[in-house]
Amino acid sequence: MLMTKERRPAIRTLRGWAIQVLQEAGAIHECEEHGWAKDLADPHAREDAFDVARQHPPAGLSPADAVAEVRDVLDSIGDTCPECPDGDC
Repeated sequence: MLMTKERRPAIRTLRGWAIQVLQEAGAIHECEEHGWAKDLADPHAREDAFDVARQHPPAGLSPADAVAEVRDVLDSIGDTCPECPDGDC
């Protein structure tokens, strides 16, 4: 029987790549109701995301630039959803 692995959609931007790295590391979470990204403030997950950026940067990008992009994205994300009451999602 032929089995295929589900393919993820291609990431089209560097910011999209950084968001995916942060999500997979567990550093950010998406509000299920509104779609806003929330910083989970987990230092271990953040470090995991930085390690992935250092070890597996996108093609044509240096490890330092990949880490900088992950840091920029992380700095742009708050810890609450602006549309949820009391930021609870």
